Amino acid sequence: MPRQKREHLFFLRDRAIFKKEVISLKTRQQKAEEITALADRFERAKAAFLVDFKGLNVEQVTTFRKKLYPIQSEMKVVRNTLAKLALKKCSHIDPKLEESFVGTNAVVFSYEDPSASAKSITEFSKEAEELVIKTGVLEGKLLDENQIKYLATLPSKDELRAKLLGTLQAPMAQFVRVLHAVPSGFVRVLAAYKDQKSESN
Repeated sequence: MPRQKREHLFFLRDRAIFKKEVISLKTRQQKAEEITALADRFERAKAAFLVDFKGLNVEQVTTFRKKLYPIQSEMKVVRNTLAKLALKKCSHIDPKLEESFVGTNAVVFSYEDPSASAKSITEFSKEAEELVIKTGVLEGKLLDENQIKYLATLPSKDELRAKLLGTLQAPMAQFVRVLHAVPSGFVRVLAAYKDQKSESN
């Protein structure tokens, strides 16, 4: 084989190896970034719920995500290996959660109101039976399916605020009604006194 041709073949081989190494490096960087992003979500979330979404179509997944958005929650489809690596960075989360990352999984991160998120998941799982509630964590503590469903029955923050506001407003409303009634009551007393004086005269 001519020397020039051999050199060209070596060049092509080296270029292919270089491309492979670059792709591998990019893949490792992407995985590292994904692990960091997942760990950040677990750290920021007040609760995280693991669900199996196998069987849901694109429209159902989109609908579910739209239900979560207004309550400061999001659904993230995860790769089990990367999720487990991300959890190792979160010391406050029960390590047993890693054992549940088997099969087709997504994590619902709740950043504001865990009860509202649990309620949304539970209600949607009734509409779409393909969505299976597996487990979750609340403030780092492991929850099973029944505990998540119980959490869903608790009042959400908005409901608690409404009840508290109602409790505070009720006495105030009564007080305002009394204040409004005082002038009219006083006028009626004066009118009655005037009538009584007229009759006595």
